[in-house]
Order: sequence, then C-alpha cells, then structure tokens
Amino acid sequence: MSSDGAPTIAEVARQAGVSRATVSRVMNDRATVDPQLAARVREVAARLNYSPSRVARSLSLGRTQTVGLLVPDLGNPMFQQVLRGANQAARRSGYRILVADSIEEPQREAELAIEARRRCDALILCSPRMPEAELVQVLGATRPVVLVNRELTGSNVPTLTVDYVHGIRAVADHLLELGHRRLLYLAGPAESASNAARLAGLRQWQAEHQEVVVDHLPCGSMIDDGYRAVDAVLGSGATAVIAFNDLVAFGLLGKLDEAGVMVPGELSVAGFDDIDFARYARPSLTTMSVPQAELGLQAWSHLHELLTGQGERAAPHTQYFRPRLIVRTSTGSPS
Repeated sequence: MSSDGAPTIAEVARQAGVSRATVSRVMNDRATVDPQLAARVREVAARLNYSPSRVARSLSLGRTQTVGLLVPDLGNPMFQQVLRGANQAARRSGYRILVADSIEEPQREAELAIEARRRCDALILCSPRMPEAELVQVLGATRPVVLVNRELTGSNVPTLTVDYVHGIRAVADHLLELGHRRLLYLAGPAESASNAARLAGLRQWQAEHQEVVVDHLPCGSMIDDGYRAVDAVLGSGATAVIAFNDLVAFGLLGKLDEAGVMVPGELSVAGFDDIDFARYARPSLTTMSVPQAELGLQAWSHLHELLTGQGERAAPHTQYFRPRLIVRTSTGSPS
C-alpha cells in the first residue's frame, strides 16, 4: 500500500504473480500480454480497487489523455451543449476535455489555442473569431485539430459547420408566410463567421423578395445586448425581428414585456440555436434548431480518428449540419 493507503502497482504485481511492467501493460490496454494473464491481473486490480495514476499513465504512454476545447463564451448554452457532446464521447474513449474560454476576445484566441494544445494531445476549435490569416497559422501549429462552426476555404483539417445561410433564409420564409413585409435582423459580433453567413443569407433572400424590407442592426450575442436594443427595435418600424441567437432574443423579449409590447401581437421575435430554455420562454421562442451536442460528438469522432491514425488515411472534409425551423408562439401574423 502507498503512504495514503491506496493500493500500488507493486501490490497488484505481487498478488497476481507478475512483474510491475506486466501490470502496466495490462492497465494501459497493450495487446502484448497473454489474455489469461491479463484477466488475472485485472481481477486482482479490481479486488484491490487499484486504478493507475493518470500522471504515471501519461508518462508511460507519452500522452495526456486530454483534449482541449476552445470556445468564445462558455456562458452561452450553445457552446455548453457542444462541450457536453464532445465530453460524453471522449469519456467513452478514456479522454477528458480541458476547456478554454476566450470570453469573446478574439485577440486572445491564438494564444489560448496554442497554450491549450501544449497541455493536451489534440484540440477542438469551436467558433473561433480570429481573422482568417491568423486562424490558418493556429491550425498549422495545433495539429491534430478539428474546426467547428467556422468554415475555412482550402482548409486541410476536418471541419464541422452549420448551414447558417439555409437557416436564416428558412426563418425569413416563415415570417414572410405569416405576412410580414418589414424585418429587422439583430446582428451578432462583427468577428463571428456565423454572423457573416447569416448576413449573406439575408442578402440573398432579400434579392429574391424585393417586396420585403430587411434592416440590420448591430447588436451582439448576449442577453444584455438584446435587452438594450429594444428602443432601436421599436423605432425601426419592423413587424418582426430575427435575433442573432436565442440569448439576444431572450433579452429582447424581457424588455418588450417590461415595456408592455405584446409578442407576437405587436411584434414577432425569432431566435437561432434552439437552446434548452427556448421552449420555456414567455412566449415560447420560434427558432432555428442547431444540433449542438451532435457537433461536439462528431468533433470528437473526427479527432479520435486523427489520434489513432485513421484520419490520416482519409482526406479532410467539411461536414455540414442543416438547422431546422421550430415554430413556437413568439411569431405570428402582423397586426
């Protein structure tokens, strides 16, 4: 036993009648040990309640068994669900997730990404806001790496991205069908690639529906941003608002309620992401559902292939996810 009473590898080796090196190979899932001998070692380890030191395991394998995940804002439930999906999948393979949060400061992302990669075996970059030229350099310095929620032309790393162009067009179609002819988009952070995709989709859509006025208002990505935007929203003359995400929509709904503005009677509001709270808003929020946890799960799947050498045999590709319109009670026909 160790000084703290925990069973040691030497005790397992003694009771199993093998060397400590054999115990180490068994506990590290090496295939070089006779199956019957490995079974005996595992039986003794289980009886003694022995588990190998993560530090020792890392030194033995030359790996940390951790993966870094960099997000722009962990306070956003969207990124929490991506983390949950990645973490659940990684845990089944014996890995842990180390989270880095750039707190919506793009200038810190490169430094955080490289630092996280130094401490981990691989990296998941989720929705990076950094400029494209800097992103290219970071991807080159952090392999193996997977890019999530940001498409990069000519990228040679596995990429998972959401079809935000389709998503914003679908919610605009929904509002048009309800009879709205003046829409307002509360735009997200200027550095956000998904915001740029939404704007591009709206420009395409408006070119096809010239009978509709679509205005844009710089806003942000947080609840407070939507809350503070209410005066500009009410002064815009719009009958329907598309928020950058559900958090912005929540803030707007809260302030509209305080101001006595009926939703959707006087103003329709739609969000984006379909975070867990969207259905519980008052009124419940119409939004575009993004498969958040699936993004995390698939990110780990691609990264695990790279870690095990399988991904090196296949050409990196981009996997697209199409959001789905969820109609609830925050949108209706204009009065």
